[in-house]
Amino acid sequence: MSLTPTARRLAGVAALAVAATAFAACGEDGADDAVTLSFANSYPTSHAHNRCGTELVKEKLEAADVGIEVEIFSDSQLGGDADRFTSVMAGDISMDIQGSSALASSHEPIGVFDMAYAFDGPDHLFEWFDGGDADQLKEDFAAETGAHILDVWYFGMRHFSANDPIRTPADLQGLRMRFPDSPIYLANAEAMGAEATAVAFEEVYLSLQQGVVDGQENPIDTIQSMSFNEVQSHVSLTGHQTGSQMIVVSDAAWQSLSSEQQEALTEAVHETRAENRQCIEDDTEAILDEWRSAGAPTIVEDVDLAAFQAATEAYFLENLEGDQLELYESIRSSAP
Repeated sequence: MSLTPTARRLAGVAALAVAATAFAACGEDGADDAVTLSFANSYPTSHAHNRCGTELVKEKLEAADVGIEVEIFSDSQLGGDADRFTSVMAGDISMDIQGSSALASSHEPIGVFDMAYAFDGPDHLFEWFDGGDADQLKEDFAAETGAHILDVWYFGMRHFSANDPIRTPADLQGLRMRFPDSPIYLANAEAMGAEATAVAFEEVYLSLQQGVVDGQENPIDTIQSMSFNEVQSHVSLTGHQTGSQMIVVSDAAWQSLSSEQQEALTEAVHETRAENRQCIEDDTEAILDEWRSAGAPTIVEDVDLAAFQAATEAYFLENLEGDQLELYESIRSSAP
């Protein structure tokens, strides 16, 4: 996979940071080793993953005074998700924020995280991840990709928008719903009984406006930031996917850190998780309150979640196999 010229140029900057990291680590083990880590992601600086995510990690590491500096590259400055993770695996980018579906192209089992109703919300997501069952996944992921998963952050629940309420799987029949063009999301559509239509993210607003598709699914803040609510009359709170984002670090960057620095980095990312989640949830509630006050779009809250959950679980238990099935069953068996 080739990088764009811009991505190559900026990834080169990140590569210099990694090289500096390796050079610094050649000295005595300890906090005096000056290290610069590049931390990339696809979100604007205003997004919670930067405002209450990467920036907090940077601040916590500066406060820890272990000799780690963080240089943040937001808004896809170092390329799209696929290109950036290729650079992480190559050691040209130190750290990145990546969705499970994107990472599944490099390690298929991890895509289970994005399967519809796999998790019963962020509490379930974090409890399973911290409970030891994720250890084998992280080990296998590192062996296959050469990158390490430091932690998982919450991205928000995904919901449907359309010009009609969606309360049960039957309400999806006959609707052309936009889903991302990836195996995991297309499987989610089939599991929920939706007719999936693949449309590039940049074209969703126009496609909704012109009736090319009848609806779409995204977290609330994405629906608002992309103005999908302007061309959709209803937002149905199906909460069909517990959005998760993996914080990954290249093996080159990880191995160049002292044990003290590794511990400080892991702690900073983990401690930020709760603050990041709070920002995501606060942003979501503020938008919903705004919509309720305005009276538009109509927020559909009486969704038959049990019907959706039953349909998707039956589908995945029948269609998954191997490591994916084992991981899915582990997650579902731990549900509260």
